[in-house]
Amino acid sequence: MTDGGTEATSAPRLRRFVRGRAALWAAFIVVHLALSLLNLYAQGYPLGDVTGVYLRWAESAAQGWVRMGIDTPWVYPILAFVPMTLALAFGAAWYGQAWLLLMTVLDAVAFSILLGTARLSRTRRIAAWWWLAFLALLGPIALGRIDAVTVPFAMVGLLMAAGRPRVASVLLTVGAWVKVWPAALIAALVIASRRRREVLGIAVALSIGILIVSLFAGSGLNAFGFIEEQAGRGLQIEAPIAVAWLWQMVAGAEDVRIVYARDILTFQIDGPGADAAAALTTPVMALGVAAVVLLGIRAVRRGAAFGRVLPPLALAFLVVLMLANKVGSPQFVAWLAAPVVLGLVYRPARFAVPALLAAAVALFTQVIYPYWYGWLLVADPAFVFLLTVKVALLVALLVWAVRALWQAGTRRDAAPLPT
Repeated sequence: MTDGGTEATSAPRLRRFVRGRAALWAAFIVVHLALSLLNLYAQGYPLGDVTGVYLRWAESAAQGWVRMGIDTPWVYPILAFVPMTLALAFGAAWYGQAWLLLMTVLDAVAFSILLGTARLSRTRRIAAWWWLAFLALLGPIALGRIDAVTVPFAMVGLLMAAGRPRVASVLLTVGAWVKVWPAALIAALVIASRRRREVLGIAVALSIGILIVSLFAGSGLNAFGFIEEQAGRGLQIEAPIAVAWLWQMVAGAEDVRIVYARDILTFQIDGPGADAAAALTTPVMALGVAAVVLLGIRAVRRGAAFGRVLPPLALAFLVVLMLANKVGSPQFVAWLAAPVVLGLVYRPARFAVPALLAAAVALFTQVIYPYWYGWLLVADPAFVFLLTVKVALLVALLVWAVRALWQAGTRRDAAPLPT
């Protein structure tokens, strides 16, 4: 009787613990500690960009030699240099550890805002557990790149979009001046929000202010150097469209090979039509973005609720940027967390499919990079297949988002959204 009574008492306690904040924060610590250790010690040198590239840039500026984005054109917007400099606070020897600590702190801030200060709702609990699972599935790349800085800004910006669009605009604009992709979320917010003029005005004013400061620092046109640097890239092997050339290598094509571009430190495709395909990605991306814009405007004009439009609209924008991209770096997958978390907070049942698809994309990404990336560099059939499946999952995500946007502009849902 005692054993049975003990089990009956402990089961509800365990359920309450799992549903509470303590379990979520414990899982947050475990996941981020594991990701940090993987970045520091796992095979494949996952923290290579941080300790091998970001550190060099930060030290160069600290020594007064070259300030990236100011004294010379740079591949990133100007604010990307802020976290790279902050990570140098404990010295070059601890740069990697400081970077991981900074990323963990940024994630912790976003996580606390996601959980909120009121009673923890079911939808926010689901979104929080999903995000932790997504980070674990994505692996060390979730913390080991500059994109890790922007994800918390994007996530918090979207979470505040309904109640505090001005704050959301500031956060997303700052994120966009670290890495460009949050600009797509600003576009989604401008379309979905009734206070679009305020959102756009704040984004423009803050951007002008950032540019003025950089000009006073002596940047000149180097402040826009990231646009030219990105435009000059070739077709990177992880880019979705590069799958066609990788399969040619699998088939034994001798005129297709993988080369290392030392100027931008990436592996690219060298073969017939690769340069033309890389050049076409920009207009294709523009057409895809324009199509998503039209779908979003259609939904808003037909009276679709803000919460029905913003999550799939933001997701559609980001997946278009990922699919029609000649770079396709594995860290891009981290972007998906922001719109999926927002969708799960609003309507977890409706967003179950994209949540599962995004989690699968994260898992396939970690399998490929960083542990066995070398197999992709030699076009091993199994890993080319994994990359192909990952691209197919992204296509499925886009189809879902487009369908959700179309439905949002076709019928109205009277059920209230969580605040």
